[in-house]
Amino acid sequence: MNLSMRDPVISGSSMAYHPFLSHRAPDFAMSAVLGHQPPFFPSLALPPNGAALSLPGALAKPIMDQLVGAAETGIPFSSLGHQAASHLRPLKTLEPEEEVEDDPKVHLEAKDLWEQFHKRGTEMVITKSGRRMFPPFKVRCTGLDKKAKYILLMDIVAADDCRYKFHNSRWMVAGKADPEMPKRMYIHPDSPATGEQWMSKVVTFHKLKLTNNISDKHGFTILNSMHKYQPRFHIVRANDIMKLPYSTFRTYVFPETEFIAVTAYQNDKVRGL
Repeated sequence: MNLSMRDPVISGSSMAYHPFLSHRAPDFAMSAVLGHQPPFFPSLALPPNGAALSLPGALAKPIMDQLVGAAETGIPFSSLGHQAASHLRPLKTLEPEEEVEDDPKVHLEAKDLWEQFHKRGTEMVITKSGRRMFPPFKVRCTGLDKKAKYILLMDIVAADDCRYKFHNSRWMVAGKADPEMPKRMYIHPDSPATGEQWMSKVVTFHKLKLTNNISDKHGFTILNSMHKYQPRFHIVRANDIMKLPYSTFRTYVFPETEFIAVTAYQNDKVRGL
């Protein structure tokens, strides 16, 4: 299968694409994303030259609310009650990671299928009860340190500030976007795992579900219908999920995975695929 390889370098190269930083890997603190979600990703503010930020003190409940998927059920951390609270501890008590050298690259699986959808305008069905993505989001990672542990995450952010409508067989801007619900970071349930373990298999996020239910209590990703979104994949080198808000992470964006959320397919060509 022809695989697409993404390594965060200059936009438009044959190797990689990243919308934030153009000349270096997009390493920045997880706290920069977990603390507040921007209205859409082109406006995400980063520290100069991709420098990491720090967040002192113990983990806070609002931050942990955005980390879901560590358990297979995808329940928000704060709902775990005492079990999660017992692990909230000051940063200084967390053992530092050993210094390792790695050069992660991410390959999009089923790239040809994603591109077929993208050419027609990918539509992703969302439901009240939650629905899995199709095409499914699957990647293969290389360049990880075999012995170091990594946490893999996904989130889905607004691609712009527009609302769309399907008119005359094509998507058109129909006005300004509706307010977005706070987005949660979905943690792959196998996290943390060694680089060797991650590189030995295709990493799939089939348990991530999309919904339009603003009252959702299951940890699903809440999206607005008729709005455009961009999935993002993150690699964090850390051996403890509780370290996430303090950790540096790398973000990978595949433009061909962009989609418009719908409650029912609008384009017959997309439905046919």
